[in-house]
Amino acid sequence: MELKLARENLKAKPKTIDLEKIKEAVDKEGNKIFYFDRENSHKSLMDMVDFFENEGYSVYFREVKYGLDENDYIYEVHILK
Repeated sequence: MELKLARENLKAKPKTIDLEKIKEAVDKEGNKIFYFDRENSHKSLMDMVDFFENEGYSVYFREVKYGLDENDYIYEVHILK
């Protein structure tokens, strides 16, 4: 499963990352915070949360609003080993 990371610039295209790269980063550091783009489906993100919880990780998921427009949000996911 590939997910889109949050954009660093509003006009840029979001970069993608797969579950294995996320898992490697978490295993290397012990915990990691990822920011995902709003173009990801909520279902895909919840599938990722379920995947990591089933692997024994603790996962904290929330929507972060950064502006007044209803489309100004990203997803924050904090994964702890």
